[in-house]
Amino acid sequence: MSAPDPTPPLLDPALELLRQELAGLVVRHCPSGTVPSAIADLHLSRYEQSTRSMPTLAQPALCILAQGRKEICLGDETYVYDPLHYMVVSVAMPISGALLEASPQNPSLGIRLDIDPAEINSLIAEAGPMGVPSQPSSRGVFIERLDTQMLDALLRLIRLLDTPKDIAVLAPLIRREILYRLLRGQQGARLYEIAMANTQTHRVCQAIQWLNDHFQRPLRIDDLAREVNLSASTLHHRFKAVTSMSPLQYQKQLRLQEARRLMLNDGLEASVAGYRVGYESPSQFSREYSRLYGAPPLRDMARLRSAL
Repeated sequence: MSAPDPTPPLLDPALELLRQELAGLVVRHCPSGTVPSAIADLHLSRYEQSTRSMPTLAQPALCILAQGRKEICLGDETYVYDPLHYMVVSVAMPISGALLEASPQNPSLGIRLDIDPAEINSLIAEAGPMGVPSQPSSRGVFIERLDTQMLDALLRLIRLLDTPKDIAVLAPLIRREILYRLLRGQQGARLYEIAMANTQTHRVCQAIQWLNDHFQRPLRIDDLAREVNLSASTLHHRFKAVTSMSPLQYQKQLRLQEARRLMLNDGLEASVAGYRVGYESPSQFSREYSRLYGAPPLRDMARLRSAL
């Protein structure tokens, strides 16, 4: 099947040619939905209708669209990217999303390359000073303009799906090039800070990891601050700068997302799911669930199951 016609075309002819080839590769290797590829940490996606996804805990990743537009919601903030821009999630974030343009004639075609902060740390250690732009700590998700060098590197990576014998040797090299170009980009400081020990952003990442591992436990900010070697006020300020929410709000989203998953996938009753994720009061669980998802658990489950 040939690549769909671009809508809209990119302004740079060289970039547009690369985008068209990328779209064709995704169409060929991804029949529908989101699927893992033969290349580690590389996922392809193809959707033929606009849809809104369930809130999920997004892990660090580079996301690029070969076709379509996508909206990401982080708390009260909205980010939109398209084939002219890529999105990077630098820390684990509870987000939701929506495909804004997708049809059978022009499906949404995307690529996600998961990022390991330890790999960035190793790259920095080996490459030495790279002139990473310096900037204050800011959101752990950002949108950046796509250029031909980045798209060419990603395209060379995905071409390896047509020559599987080359993947083991060449994929790690191209992957490191992609991470290098991310670090040298205008937003490179955001990735640099999460990888380098002893920065405040790195300690916020440690707090995020702790919350992901222990979200069922009662949260005491002073204890969490001591865990990551920050003052309580600094942790609160930096945590909100990176995630747009306080540690308590972040924990609440983790709990409610997991409770929703338990009810939908495992068939647990609301009271059991709420207790499983750390709520002692069923009424508090129902109130906070309704506030996040727009309906109490029973009605929300009925709505979700009717849509399956």
